[in-house]
Amino acid sequence: MITTTDYRTSVRVNASADVVFDAVTTVDALAAWWSPVTGSGKAGGDLRFPMVDDQPPLLIHVDETSRPTTVRWTVVECTFMEDWVGTRPTFMITPLDGDACELTFEHLGLNDELECKDMCSRSWNHFVRTSLRELAEGGPGAPNRSPRDLARRAAEERA
Repeated sequence: MITTTDYRTSVRVNASADVVFDAVTTVDALAAWWSPVTGSGKAGGDLRFPMVDDQPPLLIHVDETSRPTTVRWTVVECTFMEDWVGTRPTFMITPLDGDACELTFEHLGLNDELECKDMCSRSWNHFVRTSLRELAEGGPGAPNRSPRDLARRAAEERA
């Protein structure tokens, strides 16, 4: 029997749940930790991420935004990684004591059956656990194709 496990990671963020919620719903913040983007991060909106040169942008529909705890997306179009179509990235934010929260990110459908599981998991680890966390904590973030992201990719290729 084959079992699949969807990608999931959690990280403590030394910022309020509202700050993290804004980081995953506003285009300026999304661009600062993940990738340039156009569109609307509000429920019912669509986000377009030009992730790969000479390819149409990744199109994500925003299914739910429940401030400050939940953001759910569905991947609608992804020509450079067609297995992503229909998958559901989900951000769950749990306020903690003080000005901190726990961010749990799941990419439902990104599982062992997808060819990109390992590479995509490493990328999400970087973007969620490092780039998004650092941005929410007041740092610069390390979005797609930034010097830090390119250095990470080069190190992974050498490993």
